[in-house]
Amino acid sequence: MNIEEKVFGRKRFVPEAMREFGFIKTDSGYLFEGDLINGDFSAALTVSDKGDLAGTVIDKINGEEYRQLRMEVFQGAYVGSVRAAYEEWLGQIAAACCREVLFSSDQANRIAERIADGFGIEPDYPWEQGRYQSYGVFRHPENSKWFALIMNVKRQVLLKNGDGTIVDIINLKADPEEIVKLTEQNGIYPSYHMNHKYWISVLLDGSLTDDAVMSLVNESFDLTKNRQSPVIKERSQ
Repeated sequence: MNIEEKVFGRKRFVPEAMREFGFIKTDSGYLFEGDLINGDFSAALTVSDKGDLAGTVIDKINGEEYRQLRMEVFQGAYVGSVRAAYEEWLGQIAAACCREVLFSSDQANRIAERIADGFGIEPDYPWEQGRYQSYGVFRHPENSKWFALIMNVKRQVLLKNGDGTIVDIINLKADPEEIVKLTEQNGIYPSYHMNHKYWISVLLDGSLTDDAVMSLVNESFDLTKNRQSPVIKERSQ
């Protein structure tokens, strides 16, 4: 996850607020520029009309991009101060120009909204710190059992192909007899970090329609709710 994804991952830009803040409209989106560390560096953030982000930090001494900013091997005090200044600059932009959303992808947010509308259930975030803090759990109100878990992961955890693109996925419970058939469909995989016998992972990148995802959510909700015990009739004496 790069610095921009870390700051803006669960935010959406508001064009009117961007213009008020000082973003310049371009042919393909918006541009904002500023200085860092007493003017020793310049920073630029571009936001495409589709919401794609690109940030650059330029070292004014040589006029070149400060690539150490994104190289984890560089951990000294100076590069750390540049990273901190850039992240603070991005944070100021986010506070002024964005609204909060629950998840990174538009489809994940639509599914969360439909779960809220259909079941009256909002996600909770049991991991408040670290890399899992954006993982949202949907629970049955009566038994606190999970019926859905939305995570932000690298695509390679499902595809096993080395693709480091960050995507939202939703883990759902499914009928064990149907899982093999389900995972033959595009966008549905054996579950990540849960029992493959009972759970599936679904990409929230448009591979499936919202209706198709919600059909699986409904099934998971049904499979994880409390089951009534069978009524045992006493034999007449």
